Amino acid sequence: MLQQLPRLHSLLDPGLILGISENHDWSVEALRTLFEQTLEGLRDSSVVVFIDALDECDESEIRSMVSSFKNLGNLSAAEGVSFQGHDQDIISYLDKYATCKWDRDEIPEDAVGNFILSSSKGLAEVTRAKQDPTVQFIHESVRDFLLKDNGLRVILLDTSGDLSAESHDQLKKCCFQYTQSYWKENGLPAGDSKHQLLETRVLAEYEFHFLRYAVQNILYHANAAEEGHINQTRFFGSFPLANWIQHNNVFQDKEVRRHTTGASLLYLLAEYNFRGLIESHQGSQSCFDIEGERYGAPILAAMATGSRPTVWKLLKRETRDEPATSRLHSLCDEYKMEQRRKSGPWRDFKYNPKWSLLHYILQDQDLVVASFAMTYPQAYANMNFRTHGGETVFSVADQQGHDFFAVVKLLVDNGANTELPDKHGRTPLCRAAQKGNAAAVAFLLSRGANIEHNSVHGQTPLFYGTLEGNEESMRLLISAGANVATTDHFGQTLLFHAACRSTDSEAKIHLLVAQAVDILKVNNSGDTALTWSLKKGKATKTILQLLIDHGDTIYRTDSLGRTPLMLALNCHLSIFKELIDMGAEIDSVDNEGHSPLLVAVKVKAWDQAHLLIESGACTDVFDTLTKRTALSYAVTPRMFDRLTFVYPGRRPTNLNYDVVEALLIHGAAVDVADVSGRTPLSDAAQYGIRKTDFSRLLLDHGADVNRADDTGTTPLSYAAVSYDPEAQNCVQLLLYRGAIPDIVDGIGNTALSYAATDTVRALLSISL
Repeated sequence: MLQQLPRLHSLLDPGLILGISENHDWSVEALRTLFEQTLEGLRDSSVVVFIDALDECDESEIRSMVSSFKNLGNLSAAEGVSFQGHDQDIISYLDKYATCKWDRDEIPEDAVGNFILSSSKGLAEVTRAKQDPTVQFIHESVRDFLLKDNGLRVILLDTSGDLSAESHDQLKKCCFQYTQSYWKENGLPAGDSKHQLLETRVLAEYEFHFLRYAVQNILYHANAAEEGHINQTRFFGSFPLANWIQHNNVFQDKEVRRHTTGASLLYLLAEYNFRGLIESHQGSQSCFDIEGERYGAPILAAMATGSRPTVWKLLKRETRDEPATSRLHSLCDEYKMEQRRKSGPWRDFKYNPKWSLLHYILQDQDLVVASFAMTYPQAYANMNFRTHGGETVFSVADQQGHDFFAVVKLLVDNGANTELPDKHGRTPLCRAAQKGNAAAVAFLLSRGANIEHNSVHGQTPLFYGTLEGNEESMRLLISAGANVATTDHFGQTLLFHAACRSTDSEAKIHLLVAQAVDILKVNNSGDTALTWSLKKGKATKTILQLLIDHGDTIYRTDSLGRTPLMLALNCHLSIFKELIDMGAEIDSVDNEGHSPLLVAVKVKAWDQAHLLIESGACTDVFDTLTKRTALSYAVTPRMFDRLTFVYPGRRPTNLNYDVVEALLIHGAAVDVADVSGRTPLSDAAQYGIRKTDFSRLLLDHGADVNRADDTGTTPLSYAAVSYDPEAQNCVQLLLYRGAIPDIVDGIGNTALSYAATDTVRALLSISL
């Protein structure tokens, strides 16, 4: 440079250069000073600097050289001298070493934290979290000053652009460069098995500490930059998506969150809610296109993650090439107006390719997306699909709580089959009637829905309207010609369902009676609507009287010989009393010898049993199978229900002393033996919760303390065999009342042989 520019020769004056000794020896510092002064004097001349390999110097010399070049950059800016290219030269040289393994011995975590504090001038620090610590400002006021108050712009002397977006764009580039360098050196994961991914992840996180962040946040920063109006189209034009997916899978702990390498960029943007990039995404792919990913289509991915703004961006993107008159534009506007999140497909669902896309879309409580899919020029909505489980678009919409009329009209207007049955064989008209949705019923009837369609149980829409619908829907169906005399596969008429309806029963019965429905029609088990309502526990006094007034009777029996009074044990006590007041026979027996009293005691309906006893019911009726009487069942805690119908809410309960006493007072035979020769005293001694009290009561009314059954076993032996805490007291009572302890049964055992506890064994031993 000195030879080419003679005007610079004056710089060689030793007096002007520090660091030259008296012997004119040149030190490194003197050479650096001369070089800097020479560059300052270049003016409009240019110079090319070649930097020798840095790895050939000592580390101290490298650091000194880097510091010198940094200072040269500042000098060139101050003097107006063009000094370009040094940064790119160094970057180009160091690029292959930019992503290097972290040697924790050489650079411990404390050193990293100190570097962050130093380079940020104390404004940023590493959080103290034990797991996944991050870097953050020491206080929110720092961020507010730098960004909200434009403090960083003042520092940088730059007033243009979106600083936040520019920062995100730079971070995106850093993430990309970091991942690219890692991929070039280490390649792709060896495989996608759980073990291989885990091995790759553990090694990568230990040696390349920023790789997880770089991989998982590159799209985030790109999206933030895009939202700040920094276009990312060029970046994604060369983005290695398949490579990124494979490395992103490495850092997904759960398999369900991983993607196939065939996943589209649009799908990923939708699942991760990067709506800024969705808007600028190029290509003809539709958000309704099905892929081999967890959620199937991009639209479902956005719905599953609950981001309505992302869903709206996807819909808006679909309208890019649509004419201004297209209804899709108005649907987008309608969807945008309601930004509050509504329930939709759960995040943990997995798309079933055998199902219709519309099945999943309808799980969103907003029908706009479904309307969009059905209105879209390309057919994305199969409205007549039926799953293997029998679900239809109508049943899915119904389960999600949609306005049923609105969804039915939407589906039918777009071509859905009005006769599409669900797994129970219910058509949309059946569902509409069942819901009591008169508007939907009227609409479907106007579209020609089959009014006499039979479900799997042979029930028509009018059946469903009668059972769970309302009177208005029933009237619409009847006016349209529905058959009121029809029966289902169980032989039940509409009146059966009307009588068992918890609301509107009386109005429905009046409506059907006015249509001349047969009151006395019986079902396959011999029940009329009256006995069926009693059996189901749904009868009321008004229903009872209404059916009787129109021809039914309280003296009929079903196919098992059970009377209405027996069946009324399922109902409130007031219904039971009402039947007795009407003159119901209290001592009639069914085909198995049960009287109302015997049934009441067996199922522990104590209030009804007491009412029957006080009303004069026979106390010594026994069933034909076991020959046990009401007294025998009354002292036993077990609930005996061998009947073919269930008594709702009945559970084994504490025995009722008052009922046992009432039976004895009203003449119940105390020593009547059952089919095995057991008397009530043996039952009480073995099973009774209050065995001592009941045994004393029976003995007070003359029970034989030594009456053995057909096996020769006495009440004392039955008491001794029990582990019940009451057994000791009961054994003492029986011995006191004269029980003989050494009676031998049919297999040669005495009460002592059966003693279950040491206490009882001691009592019996003393008495011998």
